[in-house]
Amino acid sequence: MKLRVGIVGLGPHWEKRYLPTLRSLGDRFEVRGICEQVAHLAQRAAAELGTAPVDGYRALVSRDDIDAILYLADQWYGVLPILAACDHGKAVYSAISFPFNSDEAVLLRQRVEASGIAFMAELPRRYAPATVRLKELIATRLGPPRMLFCHRRVLLSGAAANTPPRDRASEARDLMELVDWCRYVAGEEPTSVVAVRHAENPGDETDDYQMMSLDFTQQASPGNGTIAQISCGYYMPRCWEEAAGFRPPAALQVACTNGIAFIDLPASLVWFDTVGRHQESLDSDRPVNEHMLLQFHRKVTSLVRHVSGLDDTLRAMHIVHSAAASQKEGRRIRLD
Repeated sequence: MKLRVGIVGLGPHWEKRYLPTLRSLGDRFEVRGICEQVAHLAQRAAAELGTAPVDGYRALVSRDDIDAILYLADQWYGVLPILAACDHGKAVYSAISFPFNSDEAVLLRQRVEASGIAFMAELPRRYAPATVRLKELIATRLGPPRMLFCHRRVLLSGAAANTPPRDRASEARDLMELVDWCRYVAGEEPTSVVAVRHAENPGDETDDYQMMSLDFTQQASPGNGTIAQISCGYYMPRCWEEAAGFRPPAALQVACTNGIAFIDLPASLVWFDTVGRHQESLDSDRPVNEHMLLQFHRKVTSLVRHVSGLDDTLRAMHIVHSAAASQKEGRRIRLD
């Protein structure tokens, strides 16, 4: 079954990620219209796919020849296209940043639930070949995770013109993605968090470093179960190319009961056990974007309704909010 879709938002990843993916999955998706806040970008993308640009997300969502919406990039109208899709009963694939305000996020969840639509939030770290293989190794060779160390280094100056400015909300989104990744790999929910931050300048809202420690201990006293340390640094100028590439830490290091693994996304995995070192090449696997859109196609065409990723995103957002409270109050916060 070919899914008729409308695209809302193109963003910086359109040319290299989404356009090639939609072309390779032409037997599954047919693009019927494109809505973008920058009109000439919509016209160019529509010409590339042989479709038409549409003025306004409401006009796109309300069309009878649209089965689903691919919301691929943040736009000034935020979650309104998703709410419009709920009103018209259209499935949604969402790659946007969810509201930083927790009340708005809960309202979004309620509207999606009440509408009965199929919904999928894009969580690429979960679908990366290295992550999929790591989960297999945890189940078969490495055993349950004991400690996770997740690091992300974000380069600063010289960013592309269409890159959104950094603020507390964008930093929280960065951390939210890492939190969800660790929750997924650990396979359980954290029970408490403690966090610290370092401001770029005294009194600044933005940081040059944030760190949180998640404790997955299910007992009353923390420290006896799985732990995850998550850090995100914004201290490396993009112009320092040599320094930026010098000994970067693994994106995720997982110490398990029977071994240890090191991941760099999307497809680099090195792991060690009593036998020694194992290095696996996962480049031949299906690209992450193709895999995610195929999952979305399966969810929409299934007779069973699916809402994927939204609850996970809201849970990760709650943890990030609790980490901010920990930074402010200087204490461990229980995650109820």
